[in-house]
Amino acid sequence: MTQPPGQPPHGAFGAPQDPPPGGGFGAPQQPPAQGGFGAPQPQPGYGYPQQPASAPGPYAQPAGPYGAPGPGPYGPQPGYGYPQQPPQYPGAPGGPGTAPPSGGSGSGGGPFRGKPALIVAAAVAGLLVVGGTVYALTGQGDGRKPVAQRSDDPKASGTGTPVNPGDGSGDGGADPENLNAGRKSGEAKVLWYKSAPDAPASGADAPGMWITGKTAVKAAYKQVFAYRAANGAPAWAPITFPQKICAVTPRKSADDKVVVAYMNGTSDRAKCNQLQEIDLDTGRKGWTATVADGGLFDSALSIELTLSGKTLMVGRSESGTAYDLDSGHKLYDKKKYGAACFPTAFAGGTDRLIEVASCAAGGSAEHDEISQLDPATGRVEWTRPIKKGWTVERTYSVDPLVVYLTNEEKKAWNISVMDGKGTFRSEVKVNEKFAPQCGLAILARDLQGCQGVAVDANTLYLPTDVSGGGNEIVAISLTDGTAKWRTKSPTDESMYPVEVEGGKLVAYVRPSYDAGGQVVSIPTTGAAHPATKLLQNPQHTADIEGGFYDGAVDWADGRFYLSATRLTGSDDAKEKLMMAFGN
Repeated sequence: MTQPPGQPPHGAFGAPQDPPPGGGFGAPQQPPAQGGFGAPQPQPGYGYPQQPASAPGPYAQPAGPYGAPGPGPYGPQPGYGYPQQPPQYPGAPGGPGTAPPSGGSGSGGGPFRGKPALIVAAAVAGLLVVGGTVYALTGQGDGRKPVAQRSDDPKASGTGTPVNPGDGSGDGGADPENLNAGRKSGEAKVLWYKSAPDAPASGADAPGMWITGKTAVKAAYKQVFAYRAANGAPAWAPITFPQKICAVTPRKSADDKVVVAYMNGTSDRAKCNQLQEIDLDTGRKGWTATVADGGLFDSALSIELTLSGKTLMVGRSESGTAYDLDSGHKLYDKKKYGAACFPTAFAGGTDRLIEVASCAAGGSAEHDEISQLDPATGRVEWTRPIKKGWTVERTYSVDPLVVYLTNEEKKAWNISVMDGKGTFRSEVKVNEKFAPQCGLAILARDLQGCQGVAVDANTLYLPTDVSGGGNEIVAISLTDGTAKWRTKSPTDESMYPVEVEGGKLVAYVRPSYDAGGQVVSIPTTGAAHPATKLLQNPQHTADIEGGFYDGAVDWADGRFYLSATRLTGSDDAKEKLMMAFGN
């Protein structure tokens, strides 16, 4: 095989070594049993690599119409051993989890409980990714039972499903359900709680949760609700759309604007093509637009919305259209380029817009490409081809760019870091089982659909998965991909990164049967990294807190927010929509 420029010759540094004996470093572990709320169902997924590859990947030599950077020095590096017995693990990070269970409360596993993915870092020496290590991956549930059983007296115990309508008719901080009646010394308050609107029997999405300095805003089914952040009182009247909401911008703009998309009808051919801009603080409805179809196989049946500065990118299956966020005016289209490259997903940050394209699909040269665009003009600033067989699934961060990739054929995964010019910086080399929480992505890649992972300028923070007891958060250097430090959950429940704030990592610890959840702060620098408690949520409401299926979480201004992302449509009782805790 001809060596790519900048690569060492075969047999030199980084040549694959003989596999270690069974049970060596990186050998697959026995998966825990399936079960528990939100446990993923068995699916064909990414188990351990079957055979070593003969060439590095997934980054191919730069090419294409965009003046990509020159060949990089991605030589093979030492591997971590061959797995001995490839088990049949279900799922992959970012893969689908279970649907919410039917039932009166719509309770599932709570935030980060219905894990659709686990990352298992067992590597194969020959499967070299960007000149480094490729790790195997898998997904399974933690097998644990609900955090608490529902009481027969929900008012007395604070469990079950209280009824405080999320339609603006509730009185917010008046606490009509007496959720603070059993609060103990040192525990935080339930600032407010809201029930979900009625949903059809087939269920409904409840996407997006946006927190401003004044309001907490939540979308559910056909409506957008706004509450005063401090006390839950209605901030403005709910906005109701004629059809169900089908997409939202996951992040708000710097001036607290979002865009919501809703369907144009109810038939099987209805499209997700109606856009509405909304001011989160005032509820003012701004501009509207209808998203046009692309080519023959590029309709707006399903779209993704991404914000980057003042640019809204609407992604279809094979193209994208950018709009000015202030005016709604169309800025440009991103369409097919080169021989057969189609933009399939976008991810946005403050000043960065990332495009992922699928090239030569179905052909011998099939591969993905990552490009960085100028958000205002669509001009391509760099392009990085990905080696055949590797798929860009998620972006854990846009700035810095941290990308999660999978290889279905090799049953492997990789997390790589690129700098502002698209040059490979590092990749994760930690031998560990990780469990970020990534949402369901069927018709689209949903690049920014993960929680339970945080990134700052120099560090990636990932939660480990354990079959029992508390897990750890591992801080991984973006410079060399190795572990800088790790810290254990302060309880026997799992802990997940939320965000980095003021040089400290804010993390959420799940509730247990005898205690509410915690919000903790962990120093990111120094020799010690203890978890310091910021909030201790009440034991009195632990069952409610743990019952938000695939809950979205946020931390802002000393308050912790929790909301559902899916409604079951059950008529047995009001479902949970949103809850806030604070001191």
